[in-house]
Amino acid sequence: MVGGMTMHLETRAIHVTAPSLGPSRPLGVPIYQSSTFAFTDPAACADALNDPDSGFGYSRYRNPTTRALEEAIADLESGQAAIATSSGMGAINAVLLSLLRSGDHVIAQNCLYGGTFAVFRQLAERFGIEVSYISGRDPAELWAALRPTSRLLFLESIANPTVAVSDQPALLAQAHSAGMTTVVDNTFATPLLCRPIEHGADIVVHSATKYLGGHDDVTLGLVVFAESGLYRDLWKRTVDLGVAPDPFASWLTIRGMKTLPLRIARHCANAEFLAGRLAAHPAVARVLWPGLPGHPDHAIARRVLTGFGGMLSFDLAGGREAGLEFVKRVRLAALAPSLGATETLILHPASTSHRQMDAAGLRAAGIGEGTIRVSAGLEHRDDIWADFEQALSGS
Repeated sequence: MVGGMTMHLETRAIHVTAPSLGPSRPLGVPIYQSSTFAFTDPAACADALNDPDSGFGYSRYRNPTTRALEEAIADLESGQAAIATSSGMGAINAVLLSLLRSGDHVIAQNCLYGGTFAVFRQLAERFGIEVSYISGRDPAELWAALRPTSRLLFLESIANPTVAVSDQPALLAQAHSAGMTTVVDNTFATPLLCRPIEHGADIVVHSATKYLGGHDDVTLGLVVFAESGLYRDLWKRTVDLGVAPDPFASWLTIRGMKTLPLRIARHCANAEFLAGRLAAHPAVARVLWPGLPGHPDHAIARRVLTGFGGMLSFDLAGGREAGLEFVKRVRLAALAPSLGATETLILHPASTSHRQMDAAGLRAAGIGEGTIRVSAGLEHRDDIWADFEQALSGS
């Protein structure tokens, strides 16, 4: 709501509410670069340290700039509340460490960000938390994987790096019927293309470092909750973990979100153009982008997403050697371990983001030795393609 009026997402992303200053308010949310807030009332001080909705006492607990961001993302994701963290991995770790206990069982999509895989492996090694992996396409897989100790389902709205799209409505409904908490990483899609809470998710996580910030100048994570009760349970645990972001990072994310709708439209358009050109190139064995009719999840994507995203991947016929040669030859695109920025970024997952996985693990996740992940930027599409074309000539 803006001024009591129901607005579209594109409008709400711009009109982030700043704290009131009486008869006026700043249009830009101020940066409250203060670690500590003073009180004249001891009871108010105690409340601020015990209740996430009772004032500001210490920025590890709550900060006014960060609070504005949390309220904005909760609104965009159709959630009740949100918690900002120091990074996307901070968000994922905060959720998993808060919800899981020794002996619990997790069911997760088999193609996930490499850092998420690493956390699951560490949880298994250190705490005996077992993880079973499913494709995310067939709800029957979830039933087959269920155990009495199954506690949590973890999905990505658009998977990293194969851009697989899970059948969220079916999987989330089945997980709830089994009493599981459901978590969806919505980093690749953003609320503009998918709102998992509307499909039944309990928790949505973001690496706001990516599309939400959008300018390669912020590191921040977000956790959004469908219900306020779960939010209040996890708030104190995240406080104790010490994963709060700096207020300046929150401010940068708010600023980035104001142009998110415009950027996402251009990201998607450029990704579509690149996917079509790559699919016709003789050096390319396979192109993965959910908008292509041949993508294995195209039908699911049409149901779950409102756009097909700015991420794509492609396999080079020459395998690992060709993949490494391609990332060396690009001139405009940058070889960088991130995504969602104004610049076009590329990555060779087998040697970087998913280096923790052995050959069998890569195959199971659908990642080839010559797979290239592309984050389509905002440059003119012909310039991006000219760069890719010259790089492909040496692959």
